[in-house]
Amino acid sequence: MKKSKLIIFMTAITAMAAMASNPFFGEYKTPHGTVPFDEIKIEHYMPAFEKAIEEHNKEIAAITGNKDVPTFENTIVALEHSGELLSKVSSPFYNMLSAETSDELQDLAQKLSPMMTEHSNSIRLNEELFERVKAVYSQKDKLKLTKEQQMLLKKTYDGFVRSGANLSDSDKALYRELSKELSMLSLQFSQNALKEVNNYSLLITDENLLSGLPEYVMEMLAENAKKEGKEGWMLNLKTTTYVPVMKYANNRDIRRELYMASATKCMHGDELDNRQVIKDIVNKRMQVANLLGYKTYADYVLATKMAENPENVYNLLDQLLEAYRPAAMSELAEVQAYADKNGAYFKLQPWDWSYYSEKLKAEKFDLSDEVLKPYFELESVKKAVFGLATRLYGITFKKNDKIQVYHPEVEAFDVLDEKGKYLAVLYTDFHPRDEKRAGAWMSDFKGQWMEGKKDSRPHITIVMNFTRPTETKPALLTYDELTTFLHEFGHALHGMLTKCTYESLSGTSVYHDFVELPSQIMENWAPQKEFLDGFAVHYETGEKIPAELIQKIRDAENYNTGYLCLRQLSFGYLDMAWHTLEKPFDGDVVDFEHRAMDKTKVLPVVPETAMGPTFSHIFSGGYAAGYYGYKWAEVLEADAFSLFLKNGVFDKKTAKSFRENILMPGGTELPMTLYKRFRGQEPTIDALLIKNGVK
Repeated sequence: MKKSKLIIFMTAITAMAAMASNPFFGEYKTPHGTVPFDEIKIEHYMPAFEKAIEEHNKEIAAITGNKDVPTFENTIVALEHSGELLSKVSSPFYNMLSAETSDELQDLAQKLSPMMTEHSNSIRLNEELFERVKAVYSQKDKLKLTKEQQMLLKKTYDGFVRSGANLSDSDKALYRELSKELSMLSLQFSQNALKEVNNYSLLITDENLLSGLPEYVMEMLAENAKKEGKEGWMLNLKTTTYVPVMKYANNRDIRRELYMASATKCMHGDELDNRQVIKDIVNKRMQVANLLGYKTYADYVLATKMAENPENVYNLLDQLLEAYRPAAMSELAEVQAYADKNGAYFKLQPWDWSYYSEKLKAEKFDLSDEVLKPYFELESVKKAVFGLATRLYGITFKKNDKIQVYHPEVEAFDVLDEKGKYLAVLYTDFHPRDEKRAGAWMSDFKGQWMEGKKDSRPHITIVMNFTRPTETKPALLTYDELTTFLHEFGHALHGMLTKCTYESLSGTSVYHDFVELPSQIMENWAPQKEFLDGFAVHYETGEKIPAELIQKIRDAENYNTGYLCLRQLSFGYLDMAWHTLEKPFDGDVVDFEHRAMDKTKVLPVVPETAMGPTFSHIFSGGYAAGYYGYKWAEVLEADAFSLFLKNGVFDKKTAKSFRENILMPGGTELPMTLYKRFRGQEPTIDALLIKNGVK
């Protein structure tokens, strides 16, 4: 054999061996076909992505090359079922990029971003494919389609149009370039934000400077230092450190130092500065919107949301601002008076608010995190949250150690329906790591769909950043962490209980201003005595949480609700300000933010601070022109939960209706149609105002 042929032959053998050893190729030999994390290595991803894109292109070519008249089945359903391998590869990759990242994964993401964007564009801008889709869509009134089929057809057609399918060739080329650049910018924004958090630390060697901090916090800070091979107490910008320091540290300089470090992230004029990234993102988004015929990016986004247009968003924000601002200003006056009485000689600044408001709360309601945490041991809370789902929906959770996980701290559970039949897999990941981004979220490794009569069930994951156990204590949650758990678990229920024919419509594949309803409604069980009585016992003594303590939780439920509402509104106004721009922006990012949020201002604004440079929700998290959705959904959930309050918080009939009308249908029908079917009416803000004690 000649040398050149030998080289070709050996190269082919090597390629075949690599293909055979790549876990993404072939069926997973794991429980429920779960991701084989133990077998996946970073070097497997790129070949798998390349192969998946190649296969997807062949599947698209088969659709466009079909000589038969375009039909719903041979075009819309065929398109829906295409790209299976690509989903199989991309789902674990992008989940790991958030939950267990590394420099290698982030470098790979930089290479994959333009590839994936180009691939998506090559499908959405495929003229032959769009002609087939359009041919089916033009017959929609004559076709005898189910409601779900009608929604899939509409979503498919709209997806092409909203991705530039009707553009001229030159505008398509521009759209391709803009979308590719936006993908890279979004990734850069996210990576910068994570690196900035991980880059900051503050070592304290004088224990007196940390007076006021609870024992569990001091123990955690000491462990932080120990991990770095240092003695003392290491502060960082992770939520589990930042929040308790701002609440409890008596030293005002320490609080100010940490606040300023947090509030100036990604704006130091270095390679992690996100201010220019923000300008580039909003300007390119505006270009995309204009290209597609919309005045602003918000107009473009909201055309497929419950809110429909910017005017309706501003109407909600303005209504809530008018209703809650008096309460917020009254709360500020009360906390300022308390601070004055206790020796403050200054006007409250942002680094003072949590400290003094927490002390006032403790005095007013005799309630604090320190009092509550012993009753919220993580394992007990986990059983209680799972138990709540059992009580409402009849589902149960059984830990499955045979399911491979991506980190030793992660647990996997078989989720069983009321008859003991397999329903889903749930992964839980509770504690912060340097490799994990901040916040809390739900995602999936596999969606849900029907294959004929076979129901292919989902694999769901919830990821959080809760207080870690220490050498002397188990993981004890704050009340806020309890509600966060319930919130993300609500998203998980949406993903686990869905039953749809098509994956692109199942579970949380709904309008963004509807997706928070199933999550936010779950938070309502946190202060319910019937719920707390079932699990909240002191982790050391076994003592059941006292009834008077539960009453204090309920009494304090609306503490500073005006301030908290205006804080959320400020984010909504900022989001809308960036995405209702009609001209390219080249001004000062910080000044723009301060003006956009001015009407919601409660505390003094520190000129050199801003939250926008790390506002990942809108610049890298899919909530652009959609952050208002949290308040929109809050209106929905308050109205919806009022039905549980009327019928009983564990009422199975109400839960069954919520499951069947909200959780199971996914995005198969319009959200308001589903909501009215459950509630019997459209929502108003009245239930929220009553719930918050504003009305």
